[in-house]
Amino acid sequence: MKQYGLIGHPLSHSFSKKYFTEKFEKEHILDCSYDLFDIKNIIQFPEILKNNPDLIGLNVTIPYKEKIINYLTEIDEKAKIIGAVNTLFINQQTNQLKGYNTDYFGFKKSLKPFLENHHERALILGTGGASKTVAFVLKELNIDCLLVARNPKNSNEISYSDINEYVIKHHQLIINTTPIGMFPNIADFPNFNYQQLTSNHLLYDLIYNPAETAFIKKGKLQGCVTLNGMEMLKLQAEKSWEIWNS
Repeated sequence: MKQYGLIGHPLSHSFSKKYFTEKFEKEHILDCSYDLFDIKNIIQFPEILKNNPDLIGLNVTIPYKEKIINYLTEIDEKAKIIGAVNTLFINQQTNQLKGYNTDYFGFKKSLKPFLENHHERALILGTGGASKTVAFVLKELNIDCLLVARNPKNSNEISYSDINEYVIKHHQLIINTTPIGMFPNIADFPNFNYQQLTSNHLLYDLIYNPAETAFIKKGKLQGCVTLNGMEMLKLQAEKSWEIWNS
């Protein structure tokens, strides 16, 4: 039996197990399983490998997309530049662990059909591993980025209290890369004045559970185009599967 899975914490929100289990059933793949490994600290990661000798591939989610890099023997060039990994290919016989970033592929492919000429500048909410992937994609698409952090540290970062009318007007693509609003905390949302949004704004929430976060609902009330993370999830999952079976 070939084993795959997901590491992160918490994993109560995750659709990955459901997605891959349904994929295996639909495509009559009988020799594979997909399991959740909810670990409270990344130092538990080697234990997972030791206790699951049939493990071939793992997806990596919040909060370990950056921390997992310290455990790799090899990293794909794109993931290295981004500085975040969400997919591992595992060879336990040789103790080789290679890291990839399939979020890059999923985000780029899901975003591109919705971009308009006026989406020249983007506001990225959050500064974690997912924000690095988003910033990398937007740079490739020649879209300028401004990051929003709880505690800004760099010149291209502002705080939530700095999101004023001018900032919103001049950043018509807004991407939430934080877990704010994720199940079970579905009433939460990134804090800024949503009434300053317009129908020219595109709001993308990387969260897919719930399908409509408070962030997206507030954007819809202002006539914004909105996207959630479900399409990105499916695209990155299929890219992971391709890597594990290449």
